[in-house]
Amino acid sequence: MASEAFEDIAETFEFLDDWEDRYRHVIELGREMPPLAEALKVPATKVEGCASQVWLVPRIEGEGPEARFCFDGDSDAMIVRGLIAILRALYCGLTLREVLEVDAQAELARLGLDQHLSSQRSNGVRAMIGRIRALAEQAVAA
Repeated sequence: MASEAFEDIAETFEFLDDWEDRYRHVIELGREMPPLAEALKVPATKVEGCASQVWLVPRIEGEGPEARFCFDGDSDAMIVRGLIAILRALYCGLTLREVLEVDAQAELARLGLDQHLSSQRSNGVRAMIGRIRALAEQAVAA
């Protein structure tokens, strides 16, 4: 169910043997992601439940469950920016219906993230996934 961009990340993770290399790759993904405009870093876009500051701003093209979903995001922590980039790769381009069907925990487990993130980071990833799902649910209901 994952997007082609996420599959590319999964293939790269398979190629990288140790977690240090994977960790560096996650940080590099975050560096490559465009920063979020300061004007969008407001309480309404902030994700609660993250140890770092995280903002997610949805971009939805079309209407109803078949509308295409994407989001922009940012964080004050480089590793978290990388995690946001991975979530963007997982979700961007999917329909709202598909966003709600993604088993994000299973997809992220393919990368080994579930074994190598601190409990705080794992909670933050779950909070980001929850926000993404809530944004898709709101858009479907609109």
